[in-house]
Amino acid sequence: MEEKTKIEIKDVSKVFGKNPKKALGLLEEGLSKADILEKTGNNVGLYKLNFEIKDGEIFVIMGLSGSGKSTLLRCINRLIEPTVGEILIDGSDVVKMKSETLRELRRNKLGMVFQNFGLIPHRSVLDNVAYGLEVRGIDKEERYKKAIEAIENVGLKGHENSSISELSGGMQQRVGLARALATDPDILLMDEAFSALDPLIRSEMQDELLALQDRMQKTIVFVSHDLDEALKLGDRILLMNEGKAVQIGTAEEILTEPADDYVAKFVAGVDRSKVLVAEAVMKRPDPVISINSTLKVAVQLMRKHGISSIYVVDRNKILKGFVTIDEAIEGMKAGKTIDDVMKKDSETTSPDTPLNELIPIIESTSPVAVVDERKKLLGVVVRGSVLGALAMEE
Repeated sequence: MEEKTKIEIKDVSKVFGKNPKKALGLLEEGLSKADILEKTGNNVGLYKLNFEIKDGEIFVIMGLSGSGKSTLLRCINRLIEPTVGEILIDGSDVVKMKSETLRELRRNKLGMVFQNFGLIPHRSVLDNVAYGLEVRGIDKEERYKKAIEAIENVGLKGHENSSISELSGGMQQRVGLARALATDPDILLMDEAFSALDPLIRSEMQDELLALQDRMQKTIVFVSHDLDEALKLGDRILLMNEGKAVQIGTAEEILTEPADDYVAKFVAGVDRSKVLVAEAVMKRPDPVISINSTLKVAVQLMRKHGISSIYVVDRNKILKGFVTIDEAIEGMKAGKTIDDVMKKDSETTSPDTPLNELIPIIESTSPVAVVDERKKLLGVVVRGSVLGALAMEE
């Protein structure tokens, strides 16, 4: 099934200053952001961005300070007006929307979570979370009901009547997230949402967001300057520099196939074992043998390919077990079948298992079968392919 596009960015540029057309012309001529600022006094925020965000994905926008990531996020809900371009949400151009239509979009389809929490200090947790519903005109009973559901979703049950000052930074950010979720938006815009938190709490909030996404399947646009955070959260990542898109891809693609030297330097030193997964290093599961075949065929295949064991599958490639060369030879002499001598306790893993979790297994057992949720055999991981993938280039 083809993934639906939720947000589409088309030729979007943003120039801050009095003469944006001149600045855009100089960009076309190849001048840098710094040169344009010096010549015209205009600051280039974004330049010719073109990409799509899929329905239900976590799309991370990242880059160093001044790269344009927060400007881009604020263009999506038009807190900042793009200079040129189109921003389509479900096919409707946000840039052309009149004020009332834009307000409705912000109230009903978009939720935003800020770095500084943006909470109302004199209100309780419950009233902070219910605020967006109050603005919509939802009656008190209904908005409190929805707010309580959102509070429970982010793990703050029992704190409904607490004041904001009584909460830790991590708890306050949970309130901000609950407030955004209470209106049940299609899209969550999160601007450096966890960067003000201590490392441990930040990691917990990242885990909480991933767990929420598993349950709620929102489209999340997440701005971050932290590479580890982007690699952990992002289904795909947009890496920006000086207002331009340098590379868009999965964590694995950006890590293993950097688009240029800038990206290569950006990802240098990343612990690949936390990012690369079994699917990235698995090999084709050849040869395999059908459970309806014979031990004689199993022995012939193992000898031909120089292997000491072979996986056994049914007609649908569902993994049933494996047979070793010694047991196959002994069983063949005794007139046994594959099912008689097959070991059914094969070591397996899923395609999305990080390599750092695979390493202890692969040290004691090799190969490891990669299977889907139905136990269909997708590939095999051997020790050499894991070590090769983790070897850093000079």
